[in-house]
Amino acid sequence: MIDLEALPHLPGCYLFKDAEGTILYVGKAKDLKRRASSYFQKLGHDPKTGALVLAVHSMDFIVTNTEVEALLLENTLIKKHWPKYNVKLKDSSRYAGIHLTEERFPRIRISRKNAGEGAFFGPFTSARERDDVFQVVRKTFGLRTCKRLPKRACLRYSLGHCSGPCIGKITDADYGKRVRRAESLLKGNIRDLLESMKEEMNGSAAKQEFERSLELRDEISALERLQQRQQVEQKRKFDQDVLSYLIEGGSVYLMLFKVYLGTLLGKEEFIFAHNENFLEEFLVQYYSENEPAEELIVEEALDESLADFLAHVKGKKVRVTVPKQGEKKELLDLARKNLEISFFGDRKKLEVLQEALRLPRLPQVIECFDISHLSGTAMVGSMVQFRGGRPDKSNYRRFKIRSVEGIDDLASIAEVVRRRYTRQKEEMRELPDLIIIDGGTGQLAAAWQEMQELRLRIPVVSIAKEKEEIYRPGQETPLPLERDDKASLFVQEIRDEAHRFAIAYNRLLRTKAMTA
Repeated sequence: MIDLEALPHLPGCYLFKDAEGTILYVGKAKDLKRRASSYFQKLGHDPKTGALVLAVHSMDFIVTNTEVEALLLENTLIKKHWPKYNVKLKDSSRYAGIHLTEERFPRIRISRKNAGEGAFFGPFTSARERDDVFQVVRKTFGLRTCKRLPKRACLRYSLGHCSGPCIGKITDADYGKRVRRAESLLKGNIRDLLESMKEEMNGSAAKQEFERSLELRDEISALERLQQRQQVEQKRKFDQDVLSYLIEGGSVYLMLFKVYLGTLLGKEEFIFAHNENFLEEFLVQYYSENEPAEELIVEEALDESLADFLAHVKGKKVRVTVPKQGEKKELLDLARKNLEISFFGDRKKLEVLQEALRLPRLPQVIECFDISHLSGTAMVGSMVQFRGGRPDKSNYRRFKIRSVEGIDDLASIAEVVRRRYTRQKEEMRELPDLIIIDGGTGQLAAAWQEMQELRLRIPVVSIAKEKEEIYRPGQETPLPLERDDKASLFVQEIRDEAHRFAIAYNRLLRTKAMTA
């Protein structure tokens, strides 16, 4: 289900997914809420966009600090997931180089072919780095980019981005000097180039050629900024994991950012019950299955034993950083921002559901049951758990129906509910704040009867598929909720997840039976 109200008015990327959780489309936005909402509010889409909207079942998003960051993240996510509805471009742009042509007034251009006359530099494995270098060289030295010399000055000359060889504003010798400096920079001799330009600037100042001295000063400043940026990029030759968490209502809400060579690749979200050793347990479980990054950025220092564990899994020391300022602190703050928006934006859904169902407390933990079968064979039950408004897949459960012969959804629901909460009660485990049953009044009554016999006072409701009507025990008429009401949409989202999980298990059992 798409909850547009949860989206913030902030820049970032949105990911449309189908019912199986497969990413269909990745887009970037200056305003996430406005952009994503337009897909579902606008009429008259083109056929491809119309098909996308019909296929979308759920949505995820990542908040960034700026629209430029969103654009870079969008490119990374598209190349990682290759979504069906995104335009698929050949990746050769990442390996294009820079070409200085061989003409009277050579021009600078981006080229994917290292052939022909002139000088070629590259290829650059980073399109971003290549474009940065291209723009700095083009603007700093005023090199032309036009295919043919125009008869009058163009806008680029008026903006100060071109030296104007077309109208005789620069001699062949001076233009050639600029080209040689551009070649020196593109070959990586930036330090030597800066020294020679500073000498020329000082010489021009001594000769009182102040206009030329100022031009050289601006060119030197541009090159120094490029040098600093390249130095920063060179330091990012390692991966980083950025971890932020919040504790509320007995649950831990944790966000893990994956950063690859300075580029944000995506995020992973986790919700689990809180205990005193939750961070240690999470790190051990997660990094037992996933290789640690070379640097782990966290909000508090880790025990030495945890650092040793990470080093053991990695095969070498893992740097653990608790930043107080700077770029790494900004990454940690961005993870926290996404954490707060992603998880606690769901609080509104819980509050709406509590009010609509007249629940005694906020339904932080919700469990939903569904039964699946095919012509009376491979009957299975599923239970999904939502914690804090989000799926908590670590607490999903599957049930083979043991005591029911043939097709009997009522008896099957009764069995799985009885088995689930008998065990939870006997082992004194956490109980949910709300139980949802997929079905009508019959299934609801069967589940409610089991809860009564177990002497458990947990609110139970059911949702009937045909009209998406929600029932409470003992009431023949559904609650006065429209199917597009926010509370109803949330219940439908939970029910759909339980149905998907049950069908997946049913298919698995049938496949095993056919291959046995």
